[in-house]
Amino acid sequence: MSDPIGFFAELKRRHVVRAGLLYIGAVWALAQGIAQLTPVVGAPEWSTRWFLIAAGIGFPFWLVFAWLYEFTSHGLQRESELSPDPARVHSTARKLDFAIIAVLAVAVVLLLTNTFVWRKGAGLDDAAANLANVPEKSVAVLPLINESGDPQQDYFSDGLSEELISDLTQINGLKVIGKTSSFSFRHSNAAPAEIGAALRVANLIEGSVRQSGQRLRIIIEMVRARDGTSVWSHTFDRDLKDVFAIQSEIGAAVASALKIKLLGKPAASDDEPPSGNIAAYQAMLQGRAIARHGTPEAYRQGIGLLEQASALDPGYAYVYGLLSNYWINLGSTLAEPEQQAAFVKARAAANREYELAPNSASAHMDRAYVLSVLDLDQMAALTEYRQALALAPNDDTIMAFLALQLGTVGHWQESADLYRRALVTDPLRPDWYAILADDLVMQGRLDEAGKALKTALSLQSDFPGLHQQQVVVDVLRNDFAAAQRDAARETARDYRAWAIAMAAQIGRNRAQADSALRAYEADNASSEPFVIASLYAIRRDPDKTFEWLDRAWKQHDTSLAILFFDPFILRYKDDPRFAALCARLGVQPPGGAAEPRASSSSLPEPVATAGQ
Repeated sequence: MSDPIGFFAELKRRHVVRAGLLYIGAVWALAQGIAQLTPVVGAPEWSTRWFLIAAGIGFPFWLVFAWLYEFTSHGLQRESELSPDPARVHSTARKLDFAIIAVLAVAVVLLLTNTFVWRKGAGLDDAAANLANVPEKSVAVLPLINESGDPQQDYFSDGLSEELISDLTQINGLKVIGKTSSFSFRHSNAAPAEIGAALRVANLIEGSVRQSGQRLRIIIEMVRARDGTSVWSHTFDRDLKDVFAIQSEIGAAVASALKIKLLGKPAASDDEPPSGNIAAYQAMLQGRAIARHGTPEAYRQGIGLLEQASALDPGYAYVYGLLSNYWINLGSTLAEPEQQAAFVKARAAANREYELAPNSASAHMDRAYVLSVLDLDQMAALTEYRQALALAPNDDTIMAFLALQLGTVGHWQESADLYRRALVTDPLRPDWYAILADDLVMQGRLDEAGKALKTALSLQSDFPGLHQQQVVVDVLRNDFAAAQRDAARETARDYRAWAIAMAAQIGRNRAQADSALRAYEADNASSEPFVIASLYAIRRDPDKTFEWLDRAWKQHDTSLAILFFDPFILRYKDDPRFAALCARLGVQPPGGAAEPRASSSSLPEPVATAGQ
């Protein structure tokens, strides 16, 4: 056929183009239907692929068929046997148009179904696929549900959940996710596969607690994360006094279900009362839960309940450790002389804990906290934290405290390594990512620090101080616009004021910088001399920097504990005045922070989904 115009006209008359569109629409619709039904009927995954290959092979044969044949009111007939009839051609064209519209409508409906309905299930498939390399001997304890109906009793179910986590960490060979990450799924409707993928565990423990008088009912089930099937379950109907025995039984059952051989009976947790006094235990759980709200009033209420616990069981060492911690935290919010009175009580409580339980990890950790915060004796604190971890090598909270202390004395690489180790078992901790970022900043690895901060923000966008830390990175890069932007994003008032003053110091408007510094001094001279010293260090004014550092020492500013986390003050690490300050603090000046540099070393990406 030499006339192309005539050829295309003939294609149109014989409806070959319409037939081709109908074929393509039908194949598209069928391919979507097969893809969606494949997992439901158990067909192999390659079904859709081979269907499309076969359809592609059949397409030219279909076009030839459309050229040679036509559907008429009398059935299928060869085109060469039909006489020209414009009415018949028009009627066939309309029928094909309706068929094309119908097929395309079905295809669109299937596409929308796949996007908005089936993809929910696909998300579960993706989560299950992400569990492929998770160790089988791994578990996360989700917060047990309080069945009492009284939210005021949450402290008991939460406390039992936390004690169960503590008991399981003592089983060698078992990876146990920390409380913060596990409890982040308290009100989540996520499927087991999604939770397992986020926490990188193969098994989940869930259940409920009901306390009625002196009776206790605990329902526990362990399920496989990948499909939610039950591995083990049990209901405990016991007297309240049997609560510690129940926890041990659950640990043994989990070990048995995962085929982990227990090498003897795990030691009792530090937080169990040695006398088994249930009233003291409940007062401890309630006091700890209240104090963790972190307000001065919460500390006071919590301390009151903890003092009740110590009166009920004077040998309850763990309670004295809590009292020490919360007296320090409360004292940090007070002015003199109330502050010193609180610190005296904190020191006495830590000493009492150590007298009662010198071989407990908690006693060494609490002594370290006093040494670091109250005595500013960082090397002695480091020794105590190391001893605590030796006694409880799987405790990620102790790992994190030791990591922080390592950074405090300038061992930033060792600190970062230990934080990464702790994040394996408590991966949703924005605070740990934040301090990891500090370690990286002090090594000059600003790109990696920014990545760690990004991960922390993805876990909790309003976590206090994260944007202030980003401002530190911006100032080190001398990026005034970025520093202003990140300072404005800081939500915590104190950190925001600090961030704004920092950003102003690298701007071109010196009057604005001076005004910001004077304003910060006026508001914080008595409470934040260390921060003011850091601001002067940003301005590269060493005399003022050391003048304010001297004030910080005389005022016993506890922020001196983060001296080796301040890259601006460490610009003057070779100044004799810096060496003199280190001597006062009992630490050796660090070898020196690296110059800021980019790095391609890996850090955990933001998670798709978060002490005593």
